[in-house]
Amino acid sequence: MNNSETLEKMSTMKLHGMKQAFALSMEANQSGKMTSDELIAILIEAEYNDRQNRRLERLLKAAKFRYRSSVEEIDFSHNRNLNKNEILRLASCDFISKKESIIITGPTGVGKSYLASALGHQACINGYKVLYYNIYKLFTMLKMLKADASDIREKAKIEKHDLLILDDFGLQELDTENRLSLLEIIEDRHGRKSTIITSQLPVLKWHEAIGDETIADAILDRIVHTAHRIELKGGSLRKK
Repeated sequence: MNNSETLEKMSTMKLHGMKQAFALSMEANQSGKMTSDELIAILIEAEYNDRQNRRLERLLKAAKFRYRSSVEEIDFSHNRNLNKNEILRLASCDFISKKESIIITGPTGVGKSYLASALGHQACINGYKVLYYNIYKLFTMLKMLKADASDIREKAKIEKHDLLILDDFGLQELDTENRLSLLEIIEDRHGRKSTIITSQLPVLKWHEAIGDETIADAILDRIVHTAHRIELKGGSLRKK
């Protein structure tokens, strides 16, 4: 079998990384200078890296992040009450394996959504399935889906993700249906999966924002008391 046939079969078998590495080695006339063990190792490594990169691309696309941010790009120079060591510990994604959650609060423009997305991006790198939602767009979608009971399927999809990011909680008053949806989502994930919630409101005002005392107690009991808390401070970075 000649090299052209080998490349064609690699394509058929969807060994794209291996095919590219083999083609490059032929162009550089390197394959004859390597032992069979060395060549096989290079081809396997290329195929492995290609598959890992493709999987990461799929995870990032499915997550639907608001920002394409990363932990490496977080600016710790501003006085935002942002502890670099704490963020790097969270970036290890150990909190996901432990089924823990994170609450990020602070004024508008201080970088809450960016930080949440950066941690979500890091989770994708570590192979976790992540889903990002603006919380009120999520509620609007669930109401629309309820017409044909598709909301049940969407909530089941949300439950399966290792990390759920709910952005901008507390900007709008919750009606009864939204309260119940939030309670159901939090209850499904409690002790099973991780959640990141961002909010302009300090946690002390969440009870009032939820509106119903009984439902608020149930939600806060499941998410607030055991979560990692990051309270950002300072002015808007958007102005800078």
